[in-house]
Amino acid sequence: MEPGRSSQPTGTIAFASVGVTSFGFDVFSVAVPQSPETTTAEELAERCHTDGVSVNFNAQFTDDEAGEEEEVAFVSERTGSAALFLCRPGGRATPLPAVEESLFHDRPTLRRGRLYFVSAHEKPPGAPFRSWAALYATDLESQETSRVTPEGVVDMSPAVSPSGELVAVASYGDRPWAFEFRGALDTDVAVFRAAEPARRVVVSAARGAGWPAWHGESAVLFNRVAPDGWWSVFRVDLDPETLSPSPAAETRVTPPGVHCFTPTASGNNNHRWIAVATRRKGHSHRQIELFDLDTSQFTPITTFLNPKIHHYNPFFSPSGNRLGYHRFRGHGAPGESKIPYLNPVRTPVSSLRMLRVHGSFPSFSPDAKHLALNGDFFKSPGVTVLKSDGSRRWVVADQPGLFYTSWSPTEPGVVFTSMGPIFESPKATVRIARVEFDPAQLRDNNNDKVDVALKVLTRPEAGNDAFPAVSPCGRWVVFRSGRSGHKNLYIIDAAHGENEPATAPIQRLTDGEWIDTMPCWAPDGKLVAFSSNRHDPGNAAVFSIYLVRPDGTGLRRVHVAGPPGSEEADKERINHVCFSPDGEWLLFTANLGGVNAEPVSGPNQFQPYGDLYVCRLDGSGLVRLTCNAYENGTPAWGPALDLEDGVGSLGLGNPAAEDSLGEFDEPLWLTCDV
Repeated sequence: MEPGRSSQPTGTIAFASVGVTSFGFDVFSVAVPQSPETTTAEELAERCHTDGVSVNFNAQFTDDEAGEEEEVAFVSERTGSAALFLCRPGGRATPLPAVEESLFHDRPTLRRGRLYFVSAHEKPPGAPFRSWAALYATDLESQETSRVTPEGVVDMSPAVSPSGELVAVASYGDRPWAFEFRGALDTDVAVFRAAEPARRVVVSAARGAGWPAWHGESAVLFNRVAPDGWWSVFRVDLDPETLSPSPAAETRVTPPGVHCFTPTASGNNNHRWIAVATRRKGHSHRQIELFDLDTSQFTPITTFLNPKIHHYNPFFSPSGNRLGYHRFRGHGAPGESKIPYLNPVRTPVSSLRMLRVHGSFPSFSPDAKHLALNGDFFKSPGVTVLKSDGSRRWVVADQPGLFYTSWSPTEPGVVFTSMGPIFESPKATVRIARVEFDPAQLRDNNNDKVDVALKVLTRPEAGNDAFPAVSPCGRWVVFRSGRSGHKNLYIIDAAHGENEPATAPIQRLTDGEWIDTMPCWAPDGKLVAFSSNRHDPGNAAVFSIYLVRPDGTGLRRVHVAGPPGSEEADKERINHVCFSPDGEWLLFTANLGGVNAEPVSGPNQFQPYGDLYVCRLDGSGLVRLTCNAYENGTPAWGPALDLEDGVGSLGLGNPAAEDSLGEFDEPLWLTCDV
């Protein structure tokens, strides 16, 4: 290591994850009605299996008959990452013996003394742009865990047959990763014997098949998009000896006219009923329904209980008498339906603390005692200030159309932001604004609202001016502008902008027919980092990190995924770049790790970027900081904070919070207008 260079990145990173803080998922189950045609809410008798506090999802009943069909294995984020738990009747949830160092677990299934699950703890060898998801199994008696998925292969969404002898997975195989998808990954359904995982058979006739479920021991259900555009459930029968599909083509089970996905089937001998999640025309929420394979008729289940709440990923008990799923626990539901303003998140780097904010675009105050941030991109714009321990929040600016924050490093009461619509063309009217307030108002006994003065720094006719970043000396603001017809970088006076009496005229920092965006100033003021597609201007989906001096000289690209000219380098989709407090590291969001879970199985997690990474200024020392099924982004990097006292599993001490309304979206690509 060179003298003066830090061996590990240090400090505190605050960041956002799309929608996650509003999930409020718990695992529920209902009694399967004896006469589906006359179902009532009372007969269903919905039961909650999880704690009413954490984000809990993707559960399965165990095959333990003593559990009285209440024992469930599930995924929970109560420890700061997706971990596996078991909840027994009348008892608290206990951790399952998975992989302690893994930040991502999914789809636990207990069969015959073995725990099957997906983990992403092993970094695949070779080039980036590969998912880390693979299937593992833990022997519950010996506590030994082994990898089931062959090396170099990506597996998701495992299903284990009732006997425990057969396994089906949604598999990406060892193919190169596809970077653009419209709701379905390019997966196959593969089956194999649990004792011979390397001898697998692909049973789906078309790509995009996923979320397999066993229908008895000799048939597999799965979902994919049918040629007519409807998500549908398909079935394939298998030869019991070879596991090969029968000569007959796969059968479409559910009809067009309704989206059906994430199927499940009972493990008992009644093969008439399956359960699916549906999305119907005229309805804005995903519901769980039974489907009669004999009559091809649907029976609604969850619409009797919660017609205005999304329900996900059904699962049957072994007897078929209970049907489970997860959903938003509901506003005002028993237990804690609150969203902490800050939530600790596990990271593989011990010298870093990571905090997920309930909002977006956080930035640290000069003394790091506060964070400025925005709300949701569309529903709750504005600027708020939050204590860095998550205990108090104030509204600083509630004007509509404010996005992005950059706290002046020299003025404790000045935050810069953008005014106007986000994600718009170069000529759309978006302006840079300076929000001024007295920091003495940020007292615990003060009102939630802070008095401010808002000063607009750029001209309305200038076009799309956004993403301001303040220089370390506090005199200048670098920002992205579309005033030339293309989005490039400019520098203006931080106090007056383009208004009189500015100390200097506006300075153009970059120039070209491409997109330069989201700049950040180095702590010593000698460099500006930003994202750009200038290496491929015709492709608005690829961005890489660039560095330039504030006078416009010394422009260079930071190659993260591969060396200059390599195929990997030109697949980078990197954004939201910022410097570490010591100026030696870059923090950013990137698509380098692929996708760990099937997008159709959850809310809108389309992952155009995906996870947070750090690297040195020359692109070396790449470290992945987050590994989950969400889109993580808009990070800010501050100094190490002394927050050890009172740090709990769900928040910092007794954190301030707001009511959870469950306001998250279905995937943008999932539409009923087929």
